Amino acid sequence: MEKRSGIVGFSGTFKESVADIKEGSKVIFTGSVAVCTPFIGLLAYAVRDKGFEMLYVPRADAKEARKIKEIENIGYSVVDEKGDPRSADVVVILGGLAMPKFGCQPEDVIRMIEDLSGDKKPKVVGVGFMNIFERAGWNKKIDFDTLIDTTMEVAVVKS
Repeated sequence: MEKRSGIVGFSGTFKESVADIKEGSKVIFTGSVAVCTPFIGLLAYAVRDKGFEMLYVPRADAKEARKIKEIENIGYSVVDEKGDPRSADVVVILGGLAMPKFGCQPEDVIRMIEDLSGDKKPKVVGVGFMNIFERAGWNKKIDFDTLIDTTMEVAVVKS
């Protein structure tokens, strides 16, 4: 296990986890509504030079798939334009899905991956915070190729 810190450590680790995926491949991010989307934008930015077709599937519900695009002077964002998540080369599972209040069951994610993949097995990357996948037992149910766990610390300074 290698440890890194900060935003660059987080986004760089993700970029390295998909370095073997060829340019122009389809990358599907699935996560909880609102909670995961800011992180998806950051991760999409980290792989901007790969020319990936990127989509967001909220709560592992493939019929709600939306495109992720670069918006000039803003960054990468989920847009209100439907996309086809089938035949994904990579499925990125965000940890918000493992949170009882915001997510779904791991079986829903497994079913989504199977439904979208057909005969092709995509690379499965988990991206979570504070050991959420382990705490929720998802690491024993989903066959992650790579699992990225990040820890956040907050300090409040008042003057």
